[in-house]
Amino acid sequence: MESRHTFTAPGGATIAYRRWRCPSPRGAPPLVLIHGAASNLTRWTEFLEETTLKSGRDILRLDLRGHGESSWRGATSLEIWCDDIAGILGAEGVARAVLCGHCLGANVAGMFAARYPADTAGLVLVEPMLRDALTGTLATLRRLALPLQVAITGIRFLNRLGLHRRRLDALDLQALDRDYRARLAEPGGAAALQKRYASTWEDLRIMPSAGYLQDMIEVVRPLPLTRIRTPFLALLATGRSFADAGRTRAALEGLPSHEIRTLDCLHWIPTEQPQAMRAAIEDWLARNGL
Repeated sequence: MESRHTFTAPGGATIAYRRWRCPSPRGAPPLVLIHGAASNLTRWTEFLEETTLKSGRDILRLDLRGHGESSWRGATSLEIWCDDIAGILGAEGVARAVLCGHCLGANVAGMFAARYPADTAGLVLVEPMLRDALTGTLATLRRLALPLQVAITGIRFLNRLGLHRRRLDALDLQALDRDYRARLAEPGGAAALQKRYASTWEDLRIMPSAGYLQDMIEVVRPLPLTRIRTPFLALLATGRSFADAGRTRAALEGLPSHEIRTLDCLHWIPTEQPQAMRAAIEDWLARNGL
């Protein structure tokens, strides 16, 4: 029931996405699944296979511009990604949707709610990256936006001259998740998980260099939280590798119509706590009539 599609955005970018068409829709708004930094739509393959939500609604998942099959070496940003999603929804005839994103994808979902409030029925923010809650390397990157932008400009100039990698590796996150999930029960499993999933070099194997650096800039940008009026569920990780759950909670608690849950994991909730994540999303949507 899942079909492949593409959407051609203004400027010529081709955005790859997939739509699960529910055989017996119950009037629930479609769910849009958004992956994180240096990722792709396979982030949500396991969720789609196992969730009960597909029995009552359509589900869309996409490769953000510059990721996966949405090949693009030009400009990207939270705003551009949001406009791409709005274009896909318009092409699919979707008036309102629930947006669910992980990490950078959660930030994209939040920005979408601020830019397109009438199109947003609800939000699920899985480990959102809020600027004032960032820790470790991401906290350092907040001070490096300008040099990173200079590097991006230089790389894109070389790209326009034809200097770029001709082939990027493919990444199947469902397979990778299952492999590392099995290792988590072994001694040193958590360290192995963090080493692989937080590896810049591994990320650069699957993404254009300028696109990866732009992901890092967009992750540390402030979000217009005060413009978000949509009901939302936030799922936070206890680990502090990238963000502090306490500070994230404090920033979100001032917003209306929210629910915040904390799950015991390092950061990669879809990898480490897939069942708990899925149950929380399904329960929240059911209780809120979404």
